[in-house]
Amino acid sequence: MAAGRLNIVHRGWTVFLVALLSAAGLHGDPGSPGELRAGAAVVDITPPPGLPLWGYGGRRDLPCKEAHDNLEVSVLVLEFNGGGSVPGSRRSKGRLALIGMDMGRAPGRSTMKKIREVLLEKAGIGNLFLTASHTHHGPCMELEKTGLTAAYIKTLVDRIAAASASAVKSLRPAKMGVASRQVDLNRNRHDRRAGAPVDRTLSVVRVVGLDDSSIATVVNYAAHPTTLPAIMMKYSSDYPGILKDLVEKELGGVCVFLQGAAGDLSVKLDGQGTRAYAAKLAKQVVSLAKAVKPAVPAQPGLSIRTEELSFPKLRVDFTDRLTYLKYCVAFFKDLVDAYIEEYSEGVRPVLTVAVLNSDLAVVGVSGEFFCGHALDLRKRAGFRSLLFLGYCNGYHQYFPTREAVRKGGYGADPLVSPVEIGAGESIMERALFHLRELRGKRK
Repeated sequence: MAAGRLNIVHRGWTVFLVALLSAAGLHGDPGSPGELRAGAAVVDITPPPGLPLWGYGGRRDLPCKEAHDNLEVSVLVLEFNGGGSVPGSRRSKGRLALIGMDMGRAPGRSTMKKIREVLLEKAGIGNLFLTASHTHHGPCMELEKTGLTAAYIKTLVDRIAAASASAVKSLRPAKMGVASRQVDLNRNRHDRRAGAPVDRTLSVVRVVGLDDSSIATVVNYAAHPTTLPAIMMKYSSDYPGILKDLVEKELGGVCVFLQGAAGDLSVKLDGQGTRAYAAKLAKQVVSLAKAVKPAVPAQPGLSIRTEELSFPKLRVDFTDRLTYLKYCVAFFKDLVDAYIEEYSEGVRPVLTVAVLNSDLAVVGVSGEFFCGHALDLRKRAGFRSLLFLGYCNGYHQYFPTREAVRKGGYGADPLVSPVEIGAGESIMERALFHLRELRGKRK
């Protein structure tokens, strides 16, 4: 990405979700009956030097030296002014923001609350999926109350708000379409045996104006952005940043990258470097996007739920002094203290489920979900297209499948997955319940 990209680029759309444990309130300016409008924007969110990097415990809290390439937030705002209703579905006009960030994880609980408030106040956005790309060369977001990171978090909130407001200003009548295909560019890093689950679903959503000019391309794929060496103490968007640049150059508009259920999935490099991998994935995205035939939705509409779940029983006893010291050695004290505070009442992940125009499902979860969860949900939900977003609207570490816990290994162990066994499956059941209700097929 070009250095110093500080100006807002108008291109797309924004997402925002409120009202936990209930139907989210939908907000938006009135428009023509049955109309879909869309707008997009990009803003640079590269932190200043000196913040600890996120993603590798061995780096501890060593400060980042500089930027290898810029970090960005990309926003697509969709405004639905539905002209009809579907039996059993709660359909309403409203604004939804899909937000992709070059970060290791979504912001913490208090910062997410602030983002929701600011987007509603400044952009009229009441519903969002804010998803981190999961780059391991972004700032350590857990330290939202500490020193330089706390100051940066305030700037980050302002820039997300600026991008969202800019996207709203660029709203115009739009068409959209979605397509998916299987792309063999990732692998199961938790289980190397033949037959291990791998979610190779690449989904692309194309949003264009009525004149077919590009507004945004949304990319949903699952693969850890860990192509750069851990010892490199520089900010970087990793492969998603290059991917976005290549897609925007080819198709125009804004590219929004939304990471999938990548808890146990790594990139499949086959000896190639970051740029070559990004180019190979971008080629698949562009090819798939060009096959999409965007259309004006017959019944533009948004149905959405967001829910905070609770799993009070932890697999780790942080009150045990020896356990606490082991964590501090494996990571560092400020980071461990942040997690202890977050988990003081158990693990409380956020689940957000939406149905767009009756046929596109979006499920966002605040953690690193193993791919088996996404594969099973798609199979059972029965939607033609389903975007599964990890690292979304918060972060609560790993959610392995029960099978993965039985096999053991990193990501399935209590060190990075303190939530009770089976929590991931329980969350998927809730997602399925909401999808069926929103679609009018509650059973």
